[in-house]
Amino acid sequence: MPKKRKRGRPLSVYIMSGGAGRTGEQVVNSALAQFVEPNVKLVIKPRIRSAAAARRIVAEAKKQGAIVFYTLVAPKIRQAALDELERQGVPSVDLLGGALAILEDHLNEPPLRQAGLSYALRKEQFDRIDAVDFTLAHDDGQRMAELDRADVVLVGPSRVSKSVVCFYLASHGVRAANVPIVLHEAPHEKLTQLDPLKVISLTMNAQRLRSIRDVRAHRVSSHHTLTDYIDIRGIAEELRHALAIAEKHGWRQIDVSYKSVEEVAEEVLHMIRP
Repeated sequence: MPKKRKRGRPLSVYIMSGGAGRTGEQVVNSALAQFVEPNVKLVIKPRIRSAAAARRIVAEAKKQGAIVFYTLVAPKIRQAALDELERQGVPSVDLLGGALAILEDHLNEPPLRQAGLSYALRKEQFDRIDAVDFTLAHDDGQRMAELDRADVVLVGPSRVSKSVVCFYLASHGVRAANVPIVLHEAPHEKLTQLDPLKVISLTMNAQRLRSIRDVRAHRVSSHHTLTDYIDIRGIAEELRHALAIAEKHGWRQIDVSYKSVEEVAEEVLHMIRP
């Protein structure tokens, strides 16, 4: 019986796949949901294209004291992994082998044994899920170091609809991030290093922005502390500051003053997918 793992040392769980590894990841996460706060580190090893690569990953898993789940369907690669797992004594589970075997027996036809087919069939769904996860993690200037992974980055002052447009875009499979432009502050270096065509500045007329902010201010208890936030002159200065930055860095702009979220998102899509 295996020893109980100490809380300070997570169990490494390797997921080996000839495709993206999503099938194995979903199965393992479903199993982990049955445990209370499992101390586990998932290591996805996707797109394994050779027997040699499979053997190298098994050796790595052995050094890490890991267990291995695999969804390898190419016969030579799968057999190489199985042989190496047995030779190295690495605990493992073949997630697809049994299912393929019983289906082959009862359908009276061999499986295609091509990696990535499950992902290809549900690519649009996976893309949407991935985009929503990305947008959640990169809302309001979070995780700036990963900004280059975005399909589009929306910038602008507070309350110009950056977040809501980003989430609408994410529902269409677009990895959208948003970064606030703050008065008297230079934009983050990671933002200015991006391809200018990837960054879109949202703007709004001062009176419209003041109306939106005023509604926001009345919803918080410390309304008196938000005087500058809803001051029309201060808002105009913020908008000029954001405009100057956008022009300096060559970012395209959209005036969202009286446009719906859908209209703004369509403009963004047109800009990034001409």
